[in-house]
Amino acid sequence: MSRILERSLKLPPPQTRDLAVHRDLQVPMRDGAVLLADRWAPRSGAEDLPTLLIRTPYGRAGLFGKAMVIPFAERGFQVLVQSTRGGFGSGGVFDPLRQEREDGLDTLDWVIAQPWFGEAMVLFGPSYMGFVQWAVADELPPQVKAMIPQVTESALTREFLRGDGFSLETPFGWGAMVATQERSFPLLRQHSQHRRTERAIWTLPLKDADVRAIGERSQYLQDILVHDADDPFWSRLDHRERVATTAAPVSSIGGWFDIFLDGQLRDFKALQEAGKDARLTIGPWTHAEFNNVSMMEVLEFGLAHARGEAPPERDPVRLFVMGEEAWRDFPSWPPPGYEPQRFHLQSGGRLSAAAPPEGGPSRYRYDPADPTPSVGGTSMMQGGRKDNRELESRPDVLTFTTAPLDADVEVVGEVSAEVWFQSSLPFADVFVRLCDVDEEGVSSNVCDGLTSLTGADVPTLAEVNLWATAHRFKRGHRIRIQVSSGAFPRYARNHGTGDPIATAVELRAADQTVHHDPERPSAIILPCATATPKP
Repeated sequence: MSRILERSLKLPPPQTRDLAVHRDLQVPMRDGAVLLADRWAPRSGAEDLPTLLIRTPYGRAGLFGKAMVIPFAERGFQVLVQSTRGGFGSGGVFDPLRQEREDGLDTLDWVIAQPWFGEAMVLFGPSYMGFVQWAVADELPPQVKAMIPQVTESALTREFLRGDGFSLETPFGWGAMVATQERSFPLLRQHSQHRRTERAIWTLPLKDADVRAIGERSQYLQDILVHDADDPFWSRLDHRERVATTAAPVSSIGGWFDIFLDGQLRDFKALQEAGKDARLTIGPWTHAEFNNVSMMEVLEFGLAHARGEAPPERDPVRLFVMGEEAWRDFPSWPPPGYEPQRFHLQSGGRLSAAAPPEGGPSRYRYDPADPTPSVGGTSMMQGGRKDNRELESRPDVLTFTTAPLDADVEVVGEVSAEVWFQSSLPFADVFVRLCDVDEEGVSSNVCDGLTSLTGADVPTLAEVNLWATAHRFKRGHRIRIQVSSGAFPRYARNHGTGDPIATAVELRAADQTVHHDPERPSAIILPCATATPKP
């Protein structure tokens, strides 16, 4: 395992391969529950090493657990990996995300009091394991020298339930996964469970989908269907106010196609505006991709701070610029030197920086019984850059495309769209996607977003947040946007009835109209480079 990880992740040689594992250490919580943890450390000299703390709901053993631990325990850390409440031997009841602040603070106090603690600690982990860092970020003891949250953010579940589009696939898939992960033969069951979950998402009403997916009720899945983002029910899961007051340096790692990118950028901007020691790295990844960037950040940024040293110097923001397929450094997010430029939708499927001329609108029909599918994009498992040509051939997807570019167009920052939209029904969704079309006609998605409308049966200006990107459209390529009314199951399908998502059973098809004339100019707004950047 050690040598495979070293080769596959291109890690520096280890300081030792002789590790000792102290299993099932008992960590008491304030309410009497006892959580279990494993400590991995070199067999000799470990007491002087900093501690890397990983708190996880996914278990401490197996391939995933070892891959998260071994590289660091061999290269300068002792690693404590703890099972969060209610899972894999830890006491209490697993109530997703709700008890991580109290349990996290109690764990920090316990670690610092141990005789083997080496006076410095670094917090690390992706996704849920990053969220637990934000849950305690405002009350870190001075022994915590750095935080390295990866593909995560400080509010998690709230982000799925926003009014601009109910994200169904991610919370439902995750809820089904954690509900079944401790059943027997998990690796053998994984594929069949995934297929069951995929089928269950089509269930009407959705409140019965959890039973179809996992064979029993899931309180978490019921909660996401009943409580929207603004419901006080989620307040214990919202740690946004803690971000700007953290005392530890933070290195945040995200992906352009990660489900938490929008919130992660919000958290970084909060750190940046508060003048905190923070840096950001974003690569061309989805949520679950495993690579060595975060590993190296732990060994370079985390270990340096734990030793009281300066990490290798770099600009605060490092972005993978897609299209150019290269890493570049920037002083801030969003970076300077990029100004919004409007590209207008026009009749005949044209997209142009010129103002739209007179012309009739574009139309399509959306049927939630045959919803427009999600292809690539932000996803937990199967997103990323995909060939969109089959999707764009559907009659419920409009496309608007520029002429071939006579020079490179570089887009870095937040992307948005303004679409003058009208439906035959009051309730409708507007999905907009930015694509790069190469010389062979292959259309690859760059970023996208969806907003839900009420009162859509009259012309309405739909403002759509397409999230952020860093992408260079090469000379000879074309810029394209798609307009449709869904991306299922990335987003829940709009039934067209306005009924609550948990109990809705009726599906109504709708005739949709997109206006693009001088009085109602629909456009995508791209943050474009004002000058050609230096290589």
